[in-house]
Amino acid sequence: MAHFVFALEGVLRQRSHLEQECQRKVAAAQQKMRQAQDVLRELDQAMQHSLADVRQNRLVGRIDLGFLAAYRRYVASVQRKGTTMAQSMALIQREIDAAKAELANAAKERKIIEKLKEKQFERWKTEVARKDAAEMDDVSSRMAAARIADARAVEDQATIS
Repeated sequence: MAHFVFALEGVLRQRSHLEQECQRKVAAAQQKMRQAQDVLRELDQAMQHSLADVRQNRLVGRIDLGFLAAYRRYVASVQRKGTTMAQSMALIQREIDAAKAELANAAKERKIIEKLKEKQFERWKTEVARKDAAEMDDVSSRMAAARIADARAVEDQATIS
């Protein structure tokens, strides 16, 4: 039986590969976002822990103004780091959005070629079915002609005898 050959199979493979690359980019960007979120969460936890420590241990009895000034500088430093991390996360989110848009476009391009392949396969199946039907009609016609010829030969033989 005939075998379907898609002329653009190489293009389909290339588009699938491109889509996989885009998926990797999205995953890498999402991984960067998770890492940034972890860092921000750790900063928040450190801040909460130090605040609890100051409230429980440093605000009792004699107050050390030098320590409070140092703590205030520490809080400002953590806040700056948090702000920087939030800005970094915004950039990473833009990167994720761009990678997702690229992935959507790559998937769309792959689907276009797959749809073309499906249409060509359906046309090929229809053509094969049409050829098979024509061949079967031809065989049927030949068999009918052979039967008619055999029947005439039998009649001719019977009339001769």
